[in-house]
Order: sequence, then C-alpha cells, then structure tokens
Amino acid sequence: MNKKALIIGGSNGIGLAIATVLHDNGYDITIADRCAPTLPDARFLQVNLVCTDYSFLDECNDIDTLVITAGFGRVAPFETISSPEIDNSLAVNTTTVLKAIHHFYPRFKSQEPFHCAVMGSIAGLVSSPLFALYAATKAAVCRFTESLNIELEASGCPNRILNVSPGSIKGTRFNGGDNDLDATIPLAKEIVTRMLQHETLFIPHFDDTFAGVINRYQTDAHQFGMNSYQYKTDCGRMNLKPQVKIGYMSGTFDLFHIGHLNIIRRAKQLCDYLVVGVHKDGSHKGKEVFIPFEERVDIVRNIKYVDQVIQSEREDCDVYLKGIVKYDRLFVGSDYKGTERFLRYEEIFADKGVEIVYFPYTTGTSSTQLRAYLSK
Repeated sequence: MNKKALIIGGSNGIGLAIATVLHDNGYDITIADRCAPTLPDARFLQVNLVCTDYSFLDECNDIDTLVITAGFGRVAPFETISSPEIDNSLAVNTTTVLKAIHHFYPRFKSQEPFHCAVMGSIAGLVSSPLFALYAATKAAVCRFTESLNIELEASGCPNRILNVSPGSIKGTRFNGGDNDLDATIPLAKEIVTRMLQHETLFIPHFDDTFAGVINRYQTDAHQFGMNSYQYKTDCGRMNLKPQVKIGYMSGTFDLFHIGHLNIIRRAKQLCDYLVVGVHKDGSHKGKEVFIPFEERVDIVRNIKYVDQVIQSEREDCDVYLKGIVKYDRLFVGSDYKGTERFLRYEEIFADKGVEIVYFPYTTGTSSTQLRAYLSK
C-alpha cells in the first residue's frame, strides 16, 4: 500500500519540490492550495487558507505524512502593513500549522509512524526589523513545534515535527521569483530525509551562514537588529505593495439562498479580502424586493467569507472609479460576459490591473424561483 502525504501549500516553491520528491518515492500526494499544481497524478483540494476553514482536513484522515509550506510575507515598515494583511498572515503562516497539527494529533501520539515537516524561518529565530509581522508569525511556529516536540518525547511517542527554518530559498516565488525545481529539489530531498528520521530542527546552510548569524544575535541582539535594519534598507528589498488581493461583488441578495452562498464562497477562494456590495433595492433590475435593505446587509455581513459590506453603486465600476474600494478582482456571473455593459467594464479596467472573473451559472435554487412561489 502506498504511503499518503498531504502538502498544504504544495503548488509552488519548496512545497511543490517536496511533493515531487515524495511522489517520486511512491507516495500518493494530496495538495491543498489556492491554485492547482503542475504535479501529475496529485489530488488537488482548492482551499484559501485566509478563510480559516479547515474542513478539507477531514478528507485526508488516512495520510501518514503532513507537510505545511504555505506562507507569505514582505519586507516593509510595519506602518505600511494593512489590518487585513495582519489577519491573513496569522491565518496562513501560523493558525494553519496549529489547526492542521491539532487535527492529526492523535496520529502523532500513536506508536505508528507519522511524519511531519512545517516551515518556520530564520526570521522567527532572530530579530528581524522591517519583517516584523512575518517574523512574529514564524516565531510562533518555531516555539510551538519546539514545545510540542517536548510533549511528544515526554509521553513516549516516537513521532516528531521537523521545523525547517531557512533564510531565503532560491527557486521559489516568495521574493517575486519563479518556480525552479532544479534549484529547490536538492533542498527538498534533504528536508524529506530529515523528516523521515524524526529530526526536530533543520536550518539550511547552518554551518556556513546561519551559525554565525545566530551567534551574533545571541551576543548582542540590539546591535544585530540595528545591522539587520540597515542591511534591509540598503539592499533594496523593500516591498511597499500590500500582499492582499481585494475582491468585489455586488447583488441584491433578496430571499437569501444557497446560490448566493455558493457564489460568495467561490469569490472568497480567489481573493484575500472580499467586499460585497448590497443594492438598496431592485430598481436596477425592475424587480420587487421582499427583504428590507438593512436586513439583507446584516445577513451578508454575518457570512464568514465576507470581510466587508457596503451599499453598492448602480455600476460596479463606479465603486472602483470613485475610490470607494480599489479592488483587484471583480466577480460576476457568466451571463454578463460579452454584454455591452461588461465589454465597457473590460475597456475601463484594461490599464488598471483589475481582473473581471466570470462565474459560470449553476443550477439549483434561484431568487426567480422563490419569487414565483411567493407570487403563487
């Protein structure tokens, strides 16, 4: 029987490389990520970890190997970090690790082999000014795995969590590069080997680079931090662009039903922060509205996939052009594709970096059906 591995964040970078190594060694691979992987034969679960919805873990209860490489961060002054970016960073970099390990913890506590590797960071082990948010999320991972490994050892369990805490990894998209398996496979092989041996900490390039880094930090943490600040300032690694994809969609959301929920859920899978505009009434479609505006807003606001609710403009493009929400993606049903209105939208957004995402129409309960029943 083949061994089975779940790689959370396995569509890119070191996660994809680890998935490839395990696949080549006869593992059945499941990858949970936002975008589909290029790895052949891998089972793909589309998830957006900023949603903090971990129900996908229930589909993987038969695995014997768990690898978590999902994460993001940017070098920037803390005042340029938005509140949604804080929430999303904690959700992806930290909470995902804790939730996934908690889900499979009975397997860790058994005498049967269960292997696990998670991505910490050297930034989580030393002072990292201008990388403070990322360092905080990874410091939590480092201390969590260190503490939990002691619990496992004290309880007589053989299984351990390997904390992989690298510096920058070449061949990944983390710092704006491209996936390069030739560059990442050697490191992935070493990670897999150490994970299967139940090691607890692996710092790549420790002897030639990071032993000195950690020694300088332990000798004088303040001076180390000042030097780190100056280095990041001088080397041009600053990224002042928020790592948050803002999505926008609008609707009347009258007689709220599963179709509404499905399209909101799908929109959230494709963005980090979802703003939903609710129409004041149904005049834009010449339809009667049964539920008052304030109640419809309250319903939509309390859906877990929705981050913000506003009163919609008559035209979705006006929300952007008036500066109400500078969204990156506009979500709409595919029945609007090719219409005069949305051909005009495509022209408006052509030079603004806004993508219009058309969702295919799905059969099932619709507002039209419910209105017909009410009319009868």
